[in-house]
Amino acid sequence: MKASQALYEKEEIALVKKLTSKMGVSPILASLLLIAIAVAAAVITYAWVTTFVTTQTGQAGAVLGLENISFPTNTTIEITVRNWGTADAEIVAVYVGTTSTNLASATFTTDSLTNVVIADSSLDITVTYPWANATRYYFKVVTDTNEQLPFAQKSPS
Repeated sequence: MKASQALYEKEEIALVKKLTSKMGVSPILASLLLIAIAVAAAVITYAWVTTFVTTQTGQAGAVLGLENISFPTNTTIEITVRNWGTADAEIVAVYVGTTSTNLASATFTTDSLTNVVIADSSLDITVTYPWANATRYYFKVVTDTNEQLPFAQKSPS
């Protein structure tokens, strides 16, 4: 019985030594794992950024902004629209009204034969619409791609 107990104690000590040993991953293997993790993170980040940038620049298109508005006569309104986007846009309609919910289509002409506002440039639009002094008017300029520029302006006194 003593022999089997001694054998048992030896096996128990060997098992405890194995479980409590401080051996870990070798430094070379640890370095390789860190490099692999860093490369995988870089690949994932690159894929996400590429997809994000492609999506955002593809959606830019025409981006209209109001550059100037004036009321030269009591039947005309001159609007200067700027295209801050990356694509040209054709102006297809201009709406005017005294409330933002009740706009009527207005007759307009432009300084371009084709009504196109080129990317990163301006277009002058002359709207024929009888206006009254000191009245707030609401406008909406619409392009062929349904890009809309709504804005409001009070006429001079």
